[in-house]
Amino acid sequence: MGSQSRAMQAGVGGLDGGGVAAGSRIVVADPPPSQTTNSEAAPPHTSDEDQKLRNTANRQASIAMGQYSGDEYVSVGEVPLPRADNLKRVSVLPLVFLIFYEVSGGPFGVEDAVGAAGPLLALLGFLVFPFIWSVPEALITAEMGTMFPENGGYVVWVSAALGPYWGFQQGWMKWLSGVIDNALYPVLFLDYWKSAIPALGGGLPRVLAVLALTIVLTYMNYRGLAIVGWLAVLLGIFSILPFVVMGLVGIPKLKPSRWLEVNLHDVDWNLYLNTLFWNLNYWDSISTLAGEVDNPKRTLPKALLYALILVVLGYFFPLLIGTGAVPVNRELWTDGYFSDIAKILGGVWLRWWIQGAAAMSNMGMFVAEMSSDSFQLLGMAERGMLPEFFAKRSRYGTPLIGILFSASGVLLLSWLSFQEIVAAENFLYCFGMILEFMAFVWLRIKHPAASRPYKIPMGTVGAILMCIPPTILICAVLALSTLKVFLVSMVAVVIGLVMQPSLKYVERKRWIKFSTSSDLPDLHGNIRNSNDPLID
Repeated sequence: MGSQSRAMQAGVGGLDGGGVAAGSRIVVADPPPSQTTNSEAAPPHTSDEDQKLRNTANRQASIAMGQYSGDEYVSVGEVPLPRADNLKRVSVLPLVFLIFYEVSGGPFGVEDAVGAAGPLLALLGFLVFPFIWSVPEALITAEMGTMFPENGGYVVWVSAALGPYWGFQQGWMKWLSGVIDNALYPVLFLDYWKSAIPALGGGLPRVLAVLALTIVLTYMNYRGLAIVGWLAVLLGIFSILPFVVMGLVGIPKLKPSRWLEVNLHDVDWNLYLNTLFWNLNYWDSISTLAGEVDNPKRTLPKALLYALILVVLGYFFPLLIGTGAVPVNRELWTDGYFSDIAKILGGVWLRWWIQGAAAMSNMGMFVAEMSSDSFQLLGMAERGMLPEFFAKRSRYGTPLIGILFSASGVLLLSWLSFQEIVAAENFLYCFGMILEFMAFVWLRIKHPAASRPYKIPMGTVGAILMCIPPTILICAVLALSTLKVFLVSMVAVVIGLVMQPSLKYVERKRWIKFSTSSDLPDLHGNIRNSNDPLID
């Protein structure tokens, strides 16, 4: 989960850095009560409110134009807080692999598609499904992520279009689906190793192993996003290489006729669609890290493109080899079957490599997902949607409270089965994506002239048409959900609907402190004072 910062601002004009180094701190004495600093002095015949609006608009326009220096004025004796601006930002390569692990992590888990529908539909699914779902989602993420390059990502998009109430609902459903998803990875990690270490198959040793693994991976997130990004690069290379070797070994044994095997009367459509959906979604998760990315307006679209190519090839090539080089027995195509194929094609050494890669891949997906979830909470706190303590950063610049909350959720949900986790997270994720599509279309209609550093090369009508196929797919996934998953997911949705007004009540009573970061533009107040608040 990689990221960017500081977003679309209104108006023109700007603040001059005045020759002071960008990002520096200038310490000034507090002025006497009867005096004001130069920046506070209003010109004659100008009300204080007008001057405040003018200063805010100028400062926001300066940020949009890249002129704001980031200087921060603090009183004498005040202890300055750590600034995220001084931390190392995520570059293109780590961002590509963070997206890779947000979405995929390798072909581990795609085996069920063959078991559910056979080789032909599995191969077609991983070729066609990206154009129906992944490409539109990645394009929307590129446009909206560069339009709002700040932590919080899709929460900010929905808030700007539909208001803070629905922005909070988006944040709740996406965070919960992410935590549910992350509960898979420690369990899957141990599943790949229980054949070598039988004690990890259950009981107290397994519980302790899940706890220890969660703590270690959570600590990596605490140490900084740059570390997580380069860890994702190393784990990604290690996870991809054995499938390249398996492909080279398996090419002489390919029989293309095996790819055409299909029986439309024997297809588990629920498992098939959920497998495709789970393995090809979460492109938007990287947007919640937007405030941590180096030059997000250029880096994010480029990284999304490279990651899309990497993910599609990472699925299709192993499936092509696995279904073409070995006789197809659909009953065997379940989680972990690629390691058996590796043994058949290359021997025990290749099987061990695949198993090790699968275990490492689960580690990569865990750290990437936790980064996205925790920075999303930080972004929501900076927007005043969550208590202020969620916005506090550690000395490494990471959202400590968000990390702890996400890790706690993982531990609480790790007892669920694989199928229940996938179905529940898909259901909640679908609701969130509907809000994202609505926000994307609404902003295209209401603010067509707004600054979009990357804009999907199509008009408003084209943008609406692009959202129709994935929306139909969402409806299909929701319709095929079991009653248990539906009821559990609806309870989670209702909790979010009640939680937002409850937090507002707590804020009004001042039981817990809420605040909005002064570094961010006002998404709603400026709309009342501008024909198009998103124009640079």
